[in-house]
Amino acid sequence: MAGNEPDWQGLLKWSLAHADGTGVPRQISEEEKKWFHEAMQNQTIDVIRRMKEITTVMNMPQQVLDDQGVTAEELEKMLEELQEHVESIDMANDLHAIGGLIPLLNYLKHSDAGIRARAAEVVTTVVQNNERSQKQVMDVKGMEMLLENFTSDSDMNVRAKALGAISSLISNNKAGVTSFRLSNCYAGLRDALASGHVRLQRKALQVIMNLLLQYPSDGKVIGGLGLPRVITTLINTEDGGIRQAALQTLVEISKTGGQAEVTDCNNQLKQILAKRIEEIKKYDAEDLAAAKEERRSVDELWQLCFNEPSPLRESGLLVSEADESDAAEVSNAPPGVSESQEEKKAPMLLLGP
Repeated sequence: MAGNEPDWQGLLKWSLAHADGTGVPRQISEEEKKWFHEAMQNQTIDVIRRMKEITTVMNMPQQVLDDQGVTAEELEKMLEELQEHVESIDMANDLHAIGGLIPLLNYLKHSDAGIRARAAEVVTTVVQNNERSQKQVMDVKGMEMLLENFTSDSDMNVRAKALGAISSLISNNKAGVTSFRLSNCYAGLRDALASGHVRLQRKALQVIMNLLLQYPSDGKVIGGLGLPRVITTLINTEDGGIRQAALQTLVEISKTGGQAEVTDCNNQLKQILAKRIEEIKKYDAEDLAAAKEERRSVDELWQLCFNEPSPLRESGLLVSEADESDAAEVSNAPPGVSESQEEKKAPMLLLGP
């Protein structure tokens, strides 16, 4: 692509030349507008051409690539470049039109784990907040391929990346959610939670929470499959993100019909929560402030499951001095104006209308 790349330096100089730093653009001549639109059109044509070249490579038999000395690392780098291109929704939607979507999905079955993982990352970008591309992936059986990697791949990183792609595919996508739920997804998520792989566990908790918010009745299904018992063990983890996500998920399950299943872990849950509370009691002011959401989740889960105030509340640790300080700052702010609004400045406009 060298020698034919868009004139990024020229575009930047042009943009800066038409901004005076005050945020008020000056009038742009028709000739200048024409130059800019032609530059942008050339850029789009160049990206499409490059995506077609990448598609050609993805369609090549592996033996041909091996004979040409193409390495797995080079293919991963190529997929990384493709991911940058499809960050544009227009380019993501064009990927299928130029024949690139199916070979990309076929890379989910590549013999190299790194390439399988990178292909899933590209799919994540393609379908993220993109209804049209979500449908395209569903239509060519992309969900089934991602599910296969999520539930069966021997590489945990590949499984995590596949679940990440599934998460983006089913976001605001009713057909995708239906397909995922019909695939015995909660059994796969239960296995992911028990995997010991931090990234996979974190993504599984995120997906469960999102599904519960959309389908509260699934709380009982989740409980019946034994997920609360697995999630309860994650409260002991050293990873604060997973610990908090596990607490929030148990709270949501308890609220959505799975409370009986959560409290079936009664002794185990009470012991684990009590242990966390004893550890929280040792926190200094800074650590207490950082654990604000965890403290609230522990207290809420304790009350939901045991119908009594948590030891955190009884010890006066539910609200810390830092929490009270934050509340005082909020109460002293001007009415109707947030701190972020006061600090917000008008952005500089680099281009005209």
